[in-house]
Amino acid sequence: MRAEDESAALVALLKGGRGPWQRYADLVEEAGSAIAVLGRESAAQGDQKSLFADPMQERLAQAAAEIAAWRAEGIRLHTVLDPEYPENLRGVHDRPPLVFAAGDLGPSDARSIAVVGARMASDGGLGAARAIAEHLVARRFTVVSGLAAGIDTAVHTSALACGGRTLAVIGTGLRRVYPPENAALQRRIAGECAVVSQFWPGSPPSRRSFPMRNAVMSGLTLATVVVEASHTSGSRMQARLALGHGRPVFLLGSLLAQPWAREFSARPGTHVVGAPEEITAIVERLTSTGALVA
Repeated sequence: MRAEDESAALVALLKGGRGPWQRYADLVEEAGSAIAVLGRESAAQGDQKSLFADPMQERLAQAAAEIAAWRAEGIRLHTVLDPEYPENLRGVHDRPPLVFAAGDLGPSDARSIAVVGARMASDGGLGAARAIAEHLVARRFTVVSGLAAGIDTAVHTSALACGGRTLAVIGTGLRRVYPPENAALQRRIAGECAVVSQFWPGSPPSRRSFPMRNAVMSGLTLATVVVEASHTSGSRMQARLALGHGRPVFLLGSLLAQPWAREFSARPGTHVVGAPEEITAIVERLTSTGALVA
């Protein structure tokens, strides 16, 4: 089967399926074909061909038309069946069955580290985020963050200013911008690097979408660095998700003033650091024999 047909079948499955998306990632990888899974689900749902229409073929045609429209907007679709699907993300248990990208994803993005933190960041936190991003760029890592205000914005802008590569993993569809004041930054990252989303292109922000974004950001990267975060923040959640993915977590020493960070610091896989060089030394040692997977 053509890759285009498989992509259309997966979109049709997700548009009309009754199960969680993660289940479809497992099903299509086990079958090796989204078309095969769609055929089974169509039969189970009682879809019947008539003299005039084939419901499965209609669903495939509608999905193919949507994919063509996304492509015309510059939105690329990568499914778990595609070789272009991000290498690190493929290795985690809660991988999405597809991701959308504005811009280009490449094999070099497997050598990536997420740097995240508070939206209401301190001057010290912003300075630390910039220093970490600059160091990662100098060591030829792709710098990944979530395009939020505060730490995320400092990370992306510093990586770009150094001529480095940065990926933005967002909690909306690619047709949306959140927060609105980062619209120009989102366009620049899409034009020079890539913006990534697991959501349909028109999806708005929601309470549920941002934790899901953090899971993808963790899965995409070899490690997560938390610069500043409260106990209720998405960055703390990403630290937990990263440990669940078997990925190391780095906490800046200044975070240990908070109980949640002290508790995390005792967990296997967590490292408390005081300088950017400590981060890359540990990641390069841990990944010297291949990408981290969980």
